[in-house]
Amino acid sequence: MRILVTGAAGFIGSNLVKALENHFPTYEIYALDDFSSGHFKNLLGFKGEVITADISCKEVWERLKDYRFDVIFHEGAISDTRVLDQGLVMRVNTESFKYLLDLAKCSKSKVIYASSAAVYGNSPAPQKEDEGLVPENVYGFSKYAMDMIALKFMEINPDIQVCGMRYFNVYGPGEDFKGEYASMIRQMFMRIKKGQNPRLFKYGEQKRDFVYIKDVINANIKAMESDVSGIFNIATGVARSFNDIVKIISDVTKKDINVEYFDCPYDFYQNLTQADISRAKSFLGYIPEYDLETGIKEYINYLEKF
Repeated sequence: MRILVTGAAGFIGSNLVKALENHFPTYEIYALDDFSSGHFKNLLGFKGEVITADISCKEVWERLKDYRFDVIFHEGAISDTRVLDQGLVMRVNTESFKYLLDLAKCSKSKVIYASSAAVYGNSPAPQKEDEGLVPENVYGFSKYAMDMIALKFMEINPDIQVCGMRYFNVYGPGEDFKGEYASMIRQMFMRIKKGQNPRLFKYGEQKRDFVYIKDVINANIKAMESDVSGIFNIATGVARSFNDIVKIISDVTKKDINVEYFDCPYDFYQNLTQADISRAKSFLGYIPEYDLETGIKEYINYLEKF
């Protein structure tokens, strides 16, 4: 089995290549990244071949056809919502996906790609895969456009498996290089560790569907092992508040924590994200193993090393 993982130096991609090596030691794993936003340290210990390339370059995908990959995990993207160059985001995220699907068609490769809960914008919860597709930024729109391309591809090529994984708020080891743009869980814990108060928008009751990285990786592997095509929400199905995070960190660290609340400066802000994960459960057999308490406790054990 020959597997390609794009965005392999990033948060989810690096966890994925390591999990694939551990679970399937006889498989050939290839890690592709342009190292513009990921970090080489995320690939320390990886034993497979590293390919340094720009996914927006069509010639790259033409060269990759020689590898005849059995499976392609596509995590590579501009995921920074601060990037306002709409053309750039669309070229890197959406146009490159067309090149990938052309490669998959030639090689008959399974494709498991990263979509995002950003496609739902501020739609009411619980978010279902076929409803409320109203992205609020170009990143979310680029993922929405990818999903539309994928659905058309599935219809025309029913013999090629394609799974879109709509990640909600992912947290866990491997996001260290993101700094202030890492998950709120990491940001809050690191401030508390430094003796600083966490800062939240008033009054910390906004809720998110936080999903631990190990559940995300498990979902990807289940997609690879299935013969199902479709788009799936990958989350816990449970919305938890930012105040819940503070309480859990306080319970784990046994520290009293004072929160600084301040006004939200954004006209648009999601007060609630919560996924309907019934489709992923039914078709992929995906059942999240980590609730927020379990995930944060394990993550803190990791972050204590820094």
